[in-house]
Amino acid sequence: MSVNLEKSSFLFGGNAQYVAELYARFLKDPASVDPSWNGFFKEMDDDSRAVLDELRGASWSLPEEILLGAADETAAAATTALTGPGNGGLVQHVQQVFGGVTHEQMRQAVLDSIRALMLIRVYRVRGHMNAHFDPLGLEKREPHPELDPATYGFGPADMDRPIFLNYSLGLESATLRQILDILNKTYCGTIGVEFMHIQDPEEKAWIQERIESGRNHTDFTVNGKRAILERLTAAEGFEKFLQVKYTGTKRFGLDGGESMIPALEQILKRGGQLGMKEVVVGMAHRGRLNVLTNFMGKPFSAVFSEFQGNPSSPEDVQGSGDVKYHLGTSSDRDFNGNIVHLTLNANPSHLEWVNPVVLGRVRAKQQQRKDFERNEVMGILLHGDAAFAGQGIVAESLGLSELRGYRTGGTVHVIINNQIGFTTNPQYSRSGIYCSEMAKMVMAPIFHVNGDDPEAVVHVSRIAVEFRQRFKRDVVIDMVCYRRHGHNEGDEPGFTQPIMYKVIRSHPTARELYAKQLVAENVVTQEEADHMVTDFMKRLENDYEAANTYKPNKADWLEGKWSGLEAAKLDEEHRGNTAVPLDVLKEVGLKLCEIPQGFALNSKIARQLDAKKKSVESGENIDWATAEGLAYGTLLAEGTPVRLSGQDSGRGTFSHRHAVVYDQNTEEKYIALNHIRKDQAPFEVHDSPLSEAAVLGFEYGYSLAEPNELVLWEAQFGDFANTAQTIIDQFISSGESKWLRMSGLVMLLPHGYEGQGPEHSSARPERFLQMCAEDNWQICNITTPANLFHAFRRQVRRNFRKPMVLLSPKSLLRHKLCVSPLSEFTGSSHFRRVLGEAATDLAANDKIRRVVLCTGKVYYDLLAERTARGIKDVAIVRVEQLYPFPRSTLTEEFAKYPNADVVWCQEEPENQGYWHFMDRRIEGTLKSIEHKAARPSYVGREAAAAPATGLLKRHNLEQAKLIDAALTVR
Repeated sequence: MSVNLEKSSFLFGGNAQYVAELYARFLKDPASVDPSWNGFFKEMDDDSRAVLDELRGASWSLPEEILLGAADETAAAATTALTGPGNGGLVQHVQQVFGGVTHEQMRQAVLDSIRALMLIRVYRVRGHMNAHFDPLGLEKREPHPELDPATYGFGPADMDRPIFLNYSLGLESATLRQILDILNKTYCGTIGVEFMHIQDPEEKAWIQERIESGRNHTDFTVNGKRAILERLTAAEGFEKFLQVKYTGTKRFGLDGGESMIPALEQILKRGGQLGMKEVVVGMAHRGRLNVLTNFMGKPFSAVFSEFQGNPSSPEDVQGSGDVKYHLGTSSDRDFNGNIVHLTLNANPSHLEWVNPVVLGRVRAKQQQRKDFERNEVMGILLHGDAAFAGQGIVAESLGLSELRGYRTGGTVHVIINNQIGFTTNPQYSRSGIYCSEMAKMVMAPIFHVNGDDPEAVVHVSRIAVEFRQRFKRDVVIDMVCYRRHGHNEGDEPGFTQPIMYKVIRSHPTARELYAKQLVAENVVTQEEADHMVTDFMKRLENDYEAANTYKPNKADWLEGKWSGLEAAKLDEEHRGNTAVPLDVLKEVGLKLCEIPQGFALNSKIARQLDAKKKSVESGENIDWATAEGLAYGTLLAEGTPVRLSGQDSGRGTFSHRHAVVYDQNTEEKYIALNHIRKDQAPFEVHDSPLSEAAVLGFEYGYSLAEPNELVLWEAQFGDFANTAQTIIDQFISSGESKWLRMSGLVMLLPHGYEGQGPEHSSARPERFLQMCAEDNWQICNITTPANLFHAFRRQVRRNFRKPMVLLSPKSLLRHKLCVSPLSEFTGSSHFRRVLGEAATDLAANDKIRRVVLCTGKVYYDLLAERTARGIKDVAIVRVEQLYPFPRSTLTEEFAKYPNADVVWCQEEPENQGYWHFMDRRIEGTLKSIEHKAARPSYVGREAAAAPATGLLKRHNLEQAKLIDAALTVR
């Protein structure tokens, strides 16, 4: 909790009065108390000090005679000082209560007030611990001792004595009984609020005022109450209908958490009033079908059709599809003239992993709307309790919330807390009291609320969206509910939670409880409540019948920002128009080398820029970093934005990029790519937090919303991409096939064997290659700056989008041979999937005895050794794009060398790298032209458990051996 118990324990129990007196003396004169107490008060942390500081207030600036209990005459004289606006109320209070103003009366009134205000403060901190969240009543908690008035010296005889409060709780004075009644209604009802951990005083004061002014309650109108009942009826009715029609079929229903639907409605309605125009929603499968229909507006007949086994998209749309409770959709909702566009992101079974994807989509949509105040587009994330507490991606995503390159102005988090994770009880699935503890790391306020009190749920939802819109910060609603069926509808929960499910079987639904409440309040009659149910069930029956002939009339993609793009056609090269006129290349290249007058540039970078400028002017020896800058710069000049993020991406892990330079005296930043032309598109480069999963998910989500921007994520080393494996497996590699969602995201994964050990060598290309199918993405290992230039540009210069995994280099960044002339960037130049033999002094093609096929950095090792040995009968062919497999181009290359054998050479161990992917494909290509070499041979490291050796000497021996084997023809 917020208050430091080690120190604040002095503030309670029998010590409370004594410490309060000492603290008052200390505030008047620190030297007047014993040195040990002087040190204690000085060293108190902010929360402990606030317990007394807040309580002191203006009214406690009392004369020492009163505080210390001096003689009556002295005290009486001292009370004449108590006539100011702050203390006059206290004097009046004492006169009314005691009939006079003696020093002892004044002293008693002051100490009563201090103790009462201490009690109020602790209710604000700990009140949630006595609240009633659990609709099942199974959670048994002992009353918290610090919330007991006796802890502060109050007894039964004190309950009805008025206490001066100086307008705390909005009251000048009240009896202890009245104070406790207000505190329990505000902090210990069906809502408990955690907000005293927040460090920002304005945010904390806003929440305190917002919940205390109305006693943490909204007086809903008759229409408001009826609307809540209608939404509960729809939520419950839909689940019951499915349970009858598709008994035992998995749907991961919302049964037990139906109050979430009116809560979401309130967030949207109030948010629209506060300027919100677009919302992106992310959630796992629990309650998803209900959200799709009752919140997003997906036709019930469409869902019923999917239950009958029909696809969610037209039959002419290719792809695997996905189960119905993973699918997303989009729609527009109208709330009293406020149109809010909704997007529900598709999600795999991996629960919280959609979180950063949603955040990225929100950021992209904010950029599109120029919503830099973050007021018009917001994310809503729906969580499970066990997943929120247990999955690290939650913390990684929360960690993005206040970072310049990733902030979205706050997310509303709603936890559907059904108090169980599959079969695991809370005490075994988290260490903290609540599943929401993680949110405190970003100072998010947390509203715990009983899901069986729909008015309370809607009330806190309204406060949550108001807080988000005002402060642009994350906020959490922890809706404690239950799961009426098991983990899924075919599960038997009684195996593991027999007591809970005995209670659930006889527990009335939230709709039943609320209908009964509204009947008692004369808001509706029982007949009206029953009619709501029957009318909704009739509607579902009609839609159920319509499902037999339901046909989706369009695929939910390639609309809005994606209009004009198409599905890629298989087996085509898809080069795109990527060449750039020479004058534009030189214009951009020279701008990359310009630094403002008076900018104190690092001398090493200055030398790099001088060399870059000379290469641009001459049109020769364009290196990797310059080619990358030219790709970005020409896109920016043409109006296409570029976004690059990752650990150390501004400088580049290997100090090659320097997209951001710093004044050596002031640390002022300068980004040359934002100074190409006056009317250019923006360039963003962000050094990310030390996270792969959340940042990659964020950039993927960004690319889903913005097809007309080059979006890149760069790993510090490609080896670390495996910590984002879920994002890669479940979203990037398969998202188009499962959910019809294109992405043009580029993943830059530094890869290459330079003797840096097993964690700094391999991006594990075999893993990416294993997932290749149906033209789902591109896997490239490029060896020339010109090819890099075209690869980047074709990402946004074709009429479709595909992710690209680029195994980028390390040592090649400064390799003298890894350069290109500007002539390969212009004219009719384009990306080349295969680079044939470049040497002109080899033997005639029919005299070539071996073709060494390779990819990436090993080419330069092979080339250097071939040159050193003077070998003339071995050709080296580079595969720049491994997938889609360049069959037609390789066929042409193999046909050139009819008498050669073919080897595949790689640096990686045999069980890793490319061999097992390339082997049969190369063999098939050779057989298609009846080549002498019926199949390729393997040259590389032996199979190994680790990606590389950690010993440089061994690495050098292994590298020399494989190069020798590749070039030696027996």
